[in-house]
Amino acid sequence: MAARILVVDDDAVIREFIVASLIPSGYEVTTASDGSSALAHAVHAPPDLVISDVMMPSMDGWAFVRRLRAHPRLAFVPFIFLSTLSSAKDILKGFRLGADDYLAKPFTDDELVERVVEVLRRRKHIETSARGMISDGEEPAESGLRGSLADVGISSILVLLEIEKKSGALDIRSEMGEQCHLAIRGGRVFEARVESGPPLRGAEAVYYLLGWSSGSFVFASDDSPLEDTVHCSTSGLLMEAARRADESSR
Repeated sequence: MAARILVVDDDAVIREFIVASLIPSGYEVTTASDGSSALAHAVHAPPDLVISDVMMPSMDGWAFVRRLRAHPRLAFVPFIFLSTLSSAKDILKGFRLGADDYLAKPFTDDELVERVVEVLRRRKHIETSARGMISDGEEPAESGLRGSLADVGISSILVLLEIEKKSGALDIRSEMGEQCHLAIRGGRVFEARVESGPPLRGAEAVYYLLGWSSGSFVFASDDSPLEDTVHCSTSGLLMEAARRADESSR
């Protein structure tokens, strides 16, 4: 089945160029002129990839990717930013908000298709690996489910645990040696604390943890009763973390 791509840009000429570049490669392409209409379309019919401009009316690309990443059905949809904003600061902001790639305008049709192919390939591999680690079979208690944050991001892990309604302990260690413990019940974070690093607990510990991009994690099943001290859904945590990242990068 052909991959479904949602193209979002307020410039009709750019939209038409992107469509003309992708159709010959067999992709199904739909378009939107701003983030608000694109989000509504994505929720109704989740695409396999989103290609979006940054500067748009109604809802810009920054807000759009934040909303997309916080939605359980859309958290894994790969995202490519297209923009004339090509400074290192803007590119870093895009990646921090959850983009998979960033292509500066102007670009050629060959460059676009090459990025699309690579992003789809990479995200499929990551999602398959993550689902396998969290959903497949029983692991020995002493080994647990383990992985690298370089392959599976923390936000993706939390969304998968929520989708699968898992209960257990998620322990994460950063490349710098910091450690964080999350207690998950029914897919939601009930308890969180930084055990080696800043003395943070609850939602603040989760927001801090979501800034880690390298390290390792271990998940072990545990459904013992536990009081909810976080009081926030996974989507809510991801939305607030993205908002804070956006604010700090301004």
